[in-house]
Amino acid sequence: MTPIAVIGAGITGVTTAYALAIRGYPVTVYDRNRYAAMETSFANGGQLSACNAEVWNKLSTVIQGLRWMARRDAPLLMNPAPSWHKLSWMAEFVREIAHYRENTVETVRLAIRAREALFGMARAEGIDFDLKTRGILHFYRDETAFRKAEAVNTLLREGGLERHAVTPEEIRTIEPTLAGDYYGGFYTPSDATGDIHKFTRGLAAACARRGVRFVHDATVEAIEPGGEGAHRIHWREAGRGDTRMEDAAAVVICAGTGSRHFAAMLGDRVNVYPVKGYSITVNLYTPEARAAAPEVSILDEATKIVTSRLGEDRFRVAGTAEFNGFNRDIRHDRIQPLVDWTRAQFPGVDTDRVVAWSGLRPMLPNMLPKVGRGRRAGVFYNTGHGHLGWTLSGATAELVAEAVAAASEPGRAAGLPLAA
Repeated sequence: MTPIAVIGAGITGVTTAYALAIRGYPVTVYDRNRYAAMETSFANGGQLSACNAEVWNKLSTVIQGLRWMARRDAPLLMNPAPSWHKLSWMAEFVREIAHYRENTVETVRLAIRAREALFGMARAEGIDFDLKTRGILHFYRDETAFRKAEAVNTLLREGGLERHAVTPEEIRTIEPTLAGDYYGGFYTPSDATGDIHKFTRGLAAACARRGVRFVHDATVEAIEPGGEGAHRIHWREAGRGDTRMEDAAAVVICAGTGSRHFAAMLGDRVNVYPVKGYSITVNLYTPEARAAAPEVSILDEATKIVTSRLGEDRFRVAGTAEFNGFNRDIRHDRIQPLVDWTRAQFPGVDTDRVVAWSGLRPMLPNMLPKVGRGRRAGVFYNTGHGHLGWTLSGATAELVAEAVAAASEPGRAAGLPLAA
């Protein structure tokens, strides 16, 4: 039986492969790296955060972004050099402001569904990924920010999320290690954290046990459409000069920021833009540092910084959004604010052993992922998840697998796919 080709072995590609495999489909996953989860799924903020499902399409975001352009340490930074890709993305982003409310509610519903799907995968396959189910705490330094958050909370609750306001005293009770004075916060007890890299690698191993074939060090150069949905994958192995060709019954594009390139080959427009984010992993080598690091995940709304505790001896701090094309350079002036923030909020945490990382979030202008069928028969997408790739992946993998099943099995109804 000719396999289904999945392009990309990050979190969306591996969850898609798993969802297809458990339905009985043969699957081949192609990835340009030697191992799964080596790019955006390597060291993100670690949150499974339905509470962070608010889309960014607001006029206030545009205004704040313009103000931040003069600050090199701003949470959002844009390279002012123009490009057609960037300008078209921005224009579509502004157009989607009109759909802010419904897109936010849709995202939180998807995130709640996805969370249960991911937990189910981990239970079924025995994956240890430093899961902590201690919830996520948002905090706000002043009343203005808190009142704005109340409006967002109304939308999140409309989407079905249990999230409630907490006082400064309750903040100190929820996470005693957090320093500083705050006006108030919101707490989501059902959200969680973990290590996305460990989860994805563990799920990839489970896929392999179920018969999924992984082709690593494989640069996919072309996808040639065939008849009745069949395709031919042209790929080149790293370090070799020859191009190989393999047939696929269908193809699912899960290539993150590379999805726009592959979509163009297949006659589709998927306007994914790479939005760079940074993280630091703080190694907690002493008992004092471990005691001073938080157990509850934190989201600082003012700085757009998030945290997660990964096991006993690691603390992840992540944030910032940088519009700078496919540049993945790690800049000191973008890392230093994460270190300074850690020192200010958790003064007992040693920051002498910090590992910096950057990754490119694949973002679509409406902040919703592209999930479902393409224009041509046998072409499917599961990409463009932005800052919520892990959070949404469990649900979108199920959606695209159902779309594949509906296309290959006449009379079968699929779950409604998201259209980006």
